[in-house]
Amino acid sequence: MKFKIYYIIGICLLFISCKKENHIEVTTDEYHASIENITQIMIHDIFSPPVASRIFVYPNIAAYEVIAQNNKTYASLQHQLNGLDSIPVLDPKSGVNQPLAAIIAHMEVSKQLVFSEEIVEKFRDSLYKKWQDENSTEFEQSKEYGLKVAERIVKWMNKDKYKQTRTMSKFSVFANQPSRWQPTPPAYMDAIEPHWGEIRTLVLDSASQFKPIPALPFSLDKNSPFFKQVQEVYDISMKMKNLGDGCSEVKMAQFWDCNPYVSVSQGHMMFAKKKITPGAHWIGITKIACRKSKADFDKTVFAYTKTSIGMFDAFISCWDEKFRSNVIRPETVINQHIDENWKPALQTPPFPEYTSGHSVVSTVSSNILTSIFGDNFSYTDDTELQFGLPNRTFSSFNIASKEAAMSRFYGGIHYRSAIENGIVQGTNIGTYINSTINFFKSK
Repeated sequence: MKFKIYYIIGICLLFISCKKENHIEVTTDEYHASIENITQIMIHDIFSPPVASRIFVYPNIAAYEVIAQNNKTYASLQHQLNGLDSIPVLDPKSGVNQPLAAIIAHMEVSKQLVFSEEIVEKFRDSLYKKWQDENSTEFEQSKEYGLKVAERIVKWMNKDKYKQTRTMSKFSVFANQPSRWQPTPPAYMDAIEPHWGEIRTLVLDSASQFKPIPALPFSLDKNSPFFKQVQEVYDISMKMKNLGDGCSEVKMAQFWDCNPYVSVSQGHMMFAKKKITPGAHWIGITKIACRKSKADFDKTVFAYTKTSIGMFDAFISCWDEKFRSNVIRPETVINQHIDENWKPALQTPPFPEYTSGHSVVSTVSSNILTSIFGDNFSYTDDTELQFGLPNRTFSSFNIASKEAAMSRFYGGIHYRSAIENGIVQGTNIGTYINSTINFFKSK
């Protein structure tokens, strides 16, 4: 009897030991989740819009370079992005699961870019356990390659001058120069990232490659072009105020606010009201487009990567102009020369006015997304639902970007010329990126 029991146990153990491990199926939802995890960390850590664009782009490039290896459709970005000259070669017989390695590379690079590393690690470890249980051999092989690519991307990333800009001087404000930007209420913050124009671009030849036309000359003459645009901001805000919160322009401004620096006062205390950045909003739109079009894993990574590359260069170009022209915000001029009690519908962000960041970044993003998913791509944008704002539906990315741009005028934080010239600047950048980077292998 004992012999039979031992025999059965032995057969069972033999069966278990010989059982073939399943192939790990990595889903697009897992990649979306990795992106969303980083977005929530950026909200938590309160990263500025330019820095947030950097946090998005390098992890996506790492993931893209993994899937581009031995890919019949997608081409590597080696020698196409400034300074990216080599990626570890992947042996097609290595047994590496490329989507799995891509997510691992994404998470590893992301961890190097945020303050709250433990949140990335918690998310990563939950996936690691799942994959380890499904197929330990495939997981370890894929992890090894994903980490190699991540290491290479981090070395390249660390040469983009970001670390050097951390120790550069603060932006100087001179009270005797009334045309220059000044800190605005309620927090009167220092100007953020005054040296962002010195960050290495990815596709553009330089930050000033698509420098916009000069801003209108400062003048307090009521008949001057500059003062007329100040008056226009004030006049439209008063009309909106009379219409109340139900005004369509107010709703538009609120939907596209995306200001991570909103300061709220309660008694003697002031705290930040956390929101996503403009770039994070367009990353959210990328997710919506991928899901609606049922993009496969490779196309999903490609869409995030191309969009984040465009946003990264857009912020560098825009910030280069902001701190060159150094234009004063409407709130300051209106309070000093028209109405000392006036407040814009949106809180003024802490950096110079010209050109409009929303206009540049949104235009670049919409041009790139149109190149991927086509024109007249209708979608419902639920990105701001987490902040209590209702969904908005758009019939194309371009229409959405134009609304995002004009929202800054209705919000009272930009003059019309900064928006119109920002759209031109963004169009030039988006067109250049679409025509310069070759994401596809020739057939």
